[in-house]
Parts: sequence; C-alpha cells; structure tokens
Amino acid sequence: MYLFPTHLIREIDEATVLHQGIASIDLMERAALAFTEALTERWSDLATPFVLFAGPGNNGGDALAVARLLHQRGYRSIEVVLFNPKGHLSADCQMNCDRLVPLTDIRFQMVDRQFIPPTLTNEHVVIDGLFGSGLDRPLTGGFAGVVRYINASPATVVAIDIPSGLMGEEQVESSSPAIIQADVTFTFQFPKLSFLFAENAPYVGEWQVLDIGLSEEAMAEKRTPWQMQDEESMGGLLKPRARFAHKGDFGRALLIAGSQGMAGASVLAAKAAMKSGVGLLTVHLPFCNNLVMQTAVPEVMTHIDYSETCFSEWVEAEKMQAVAVGPGLGQRPETEGALLDQIENTLCPMVVDADALNILAGHRSELGHLPKGSLITPHPGEMDRLVGRCQSGYERLMKAMELARKAQIHIVLKGAYTAIIAPNGHCWFNTTGNPGMATAGSGDVLTGVILALLAQGYDTLTAARLGVYVHGLAGDLAAKKEGEIGMTASTIVEALPYAWRMVQQLGNA
Repeated sequence: MYLFPTHLIREIDEATVLHQGIASIDLMERAALAFTEALTERWSDLATPFVLFAGPGNNGGDALAVARLLHQRGYRSIEVVLFNPKGHLSADCQMNCDRLVPLTDIRFQMVDRQFIPPTLTNEHVVIDGLFGSGLDRPLTGGFAGVVRYINASPATVVAIDIPSGLMGEEQVESSSPAIIQADVTFTFQFPKLSFLFAENAPYVGEWQVLDIGLSEEAMAEKRTPWQMQDEESMGGLLKPRARFAHKGDFGRALLIAGSQGMAGASVLAAKAAMKSGVGLLTVHLPFCNNLVMQTAVPEVMTHIDYSETCFSEWVEAEKMQAVAVGPGLGQRPETEGALLDQIENTLCPMVVDADALNILAGHRSELGHLPKGSLITPHPGEMDRLVGRCQSGYERLMKAMELARKAQIHIVLKGAYTAIIAPNGHCWFNTTGNPGMATAGSGDVLTGVILALLAQGYDTLTAARLGVYVHGLAGDLAAKKEGEIGMTASTIVEALPYAWRMVQQLGNA
C-alpha cells in the first residue's frame, strides 16, 4: 500500500473522476457511503445520537452526505452544524447541503456568524468533517474555538479522512489545541503520512483505511517514496532451503556485543540470530561474559577480547558474510577506538546498533565509511544524536532519508511504524508489532535477526524489511501468549520460530 502526499491525493481524485467517467459528487458519495458503513458497524444502535460538524469545503460535503445516509438507515438523533462564515460552499458541499436541508428530521444549523454550541454528552458521537487533508495552515479564530469545544467534550469523536487541523505530512506551526483529538479516524484509500508519527497519535486515535475505489491507473502513475509493508508483500521474500543444504550454506556471522554488566544484550542478539537461520555465529565479547554466553547459547562460538570487561580490539572478519556491532557494547574510550578500527577493516555488510551508534554520533563522518550494504538501526533518540535534535517525526524522517542518501546506507528507524529507508530515497513502514515491544532488549533481538539474514545472502533492503516484519510479528505472537505488559525480549526471541513459520506459509500460499 502506497502513501501519497496530499497534493498527489488531489490529483488522484481528479484522475479517478476522469478515468471512471463519473462526477466529483459521485466520488464524494462513494466516500460517504464507505464511511457510513464503517461507522454503523461500530454504532449499530439506531438511538445513537450523532452530531456532525461540517466545514465549507469538500470534507464538509462528506459530513453532510454521511448525515443524509445515517438518516436513510433509520438513525433517529442526527444534528448537523455547517460552518459557512464566508457565505460560500464548495460546489459538492453545496449540492449535499441542498440534498440535506429538506430532511426535516435532521436538526440543522448553518453558522455564518453566531455559533450556538450543541450539547455534547458521553453518549454522543461527534463526526468531524470541518477540514480535510488539503489544510496547509493551522486553524485559528472561530474554527480553533470549535475544535477546542469538541475536544473539551466527553463525546466520542470520529474524524472523516483526517482530524481537522492535522496536516497530511508536516505539521506547520503546530498549535495542538487547534487539532481535533479523534478517538477513531476513518481515512480514505490509504493512511496519511502524519498518522505514522508518535506526536500525532493523540489526534488520530485508532485509524482504519476505507477503500473508495480510487483509480488504480492514477495511483500507478504517481510517484511516492513511501509505502506500507504487510503480509502480502512478505511471503515472496523468503528464500527456500535446499534439501542437501548444510550450515555453511547459511552464512557465517560475527556479533560484537556485550560489556561488563551487559551480557544480556549479547545473549539476546545471539539467540535471535540463531533462531533466524544463520549457519554459524561467532560472538566477540570480553572475558567476563564468556561463561554467560557459552551457557546461555551453546550453539555459538566465542571469540574473547583482550579486555576483561569491554570491546577493545577490532576483529578480523574476512571469512564472515556479515558483522553486527553495538548491543550492550558500552562507550569506553578503548571501545570507541576499536569500533572505528572495525569499520575501517571490515569489508562485508555491517549492522550498527545501540552503543555503536552513540559512539558514531561523535564521529558522524564514519557513517560514510561503513562497508557497502551496511545498515544502522537507531531509535528516535539515537537518530537525533546522529542528525541533530528533531522537532517532529516528519523532520526526523526527512533527515534520516537524507543521511541514507549521503552515506549510502540503509536505515531502520525504529518506532511503532518502523521505517526502513533505502539510499535511493524509498521508504517502507512496517505494520507488525505492539507496545509490549517497548521493553529492554527488544532492539538487540532485531539486530540479531537482521544479522542472520545478511549472513544468509539476503540483500540489505530485503534483510531489513523481512527482519523488521518478522521481529514485529514475533512480538505480536508473544503478546498473544503473555500480554503486552508481561512480555519481555526473551519471549520475542522464543516466538521467532513461529513467526518464521508463518512467513514461510505465506510464501507457500
């Protein structure tokens, strides 16, 4: 599923009208019908009181059409407030207004000057149709006041396509009190990019995509760097295993991880790599962690650092297909030097995570020296240390895309919708995972998964996309077993084999 910027959405709407030989009012009716279907599935009681707030543009036209459709389905309490302060409605909004006014069972208020606020209780469902995705400036004045009134009410709020006041991509001069705080957003055809950023979650609430039949040809003609990845795109990425394969066919990997007091990070990453199909795994660690590793993960080989307590020397990786460095590494001066030497002396792809990223924040130019096919896996805080403090998720994404291009590396920007960013500017957002994965060690597990895939010969983009998807899927399986509160990184590791089996079944379907 592609995500289009708002200016292209308008073009796709126009192309749909042209290609399908329909009028724009017909497309609006189609969207309103899809919205009404989703709405009435959740609120099927015909006594549910609805209050619809409509603006003067096409989003308002959607709201007016929804009010009429609810009336046709027998809902008995419908109130509509149409704001028309300039005395001009869009053509399609005007047409839906003309269709609605004769329905005397619907309480209707046209606001040109004075707004008489309707009573809103916790039993009411408010439909937000004030403004759509074309908004390019913050709401002010009377409209900001209406938004504040709705947000202060105890009513359940459902947004049409996008919460009013929220922009489709970057929130310009954001004024949070002037953005609708929706409980549910029913969005048309594809989510908006802004839905995927953490700071917008209080406004978007739960979101659901509604298919309104936009032109496939028009969408195929438009270029967008963003898309969502789901199970439909995963099954074909997994390589089959030959009958006579042996462990050497599935790669040799080196994991550089752990320091005194941080053995657990190396153990989690190592277990995840072994449960993701790597043939042979060597873990380079300080002597103090050797017994822990040999006991916890007997399947791996260990390579002992000269230091008793930390990573202090680079490791020859000539025979390796992939190297991962970072989990539990610490940031001692000797570790800093060893990491920079490791980068300079490694030829195979590297996965750089955790403390290795924190060290590189002080040596940003070294990102461009990473071996071809390398990737980094920062969380938002680590990303900000690499590119400078970001004020929004959108700014962070843009800076990450620019870094990927300049350094010619892949970036896995972790979050609720982890972004996999390629050097060519393409970006995939992941759909698996849950809040229970916000737990210590979860990122170390992901490092191990991606390391294993690189070692098996997957190209970097595929390893990142597949690794992120399966990591999230394992988290979802762990949550089903233990719940989001009680799950740990170890339960994510234990769920990996079942996640891999599910992806394998997708490929065989």
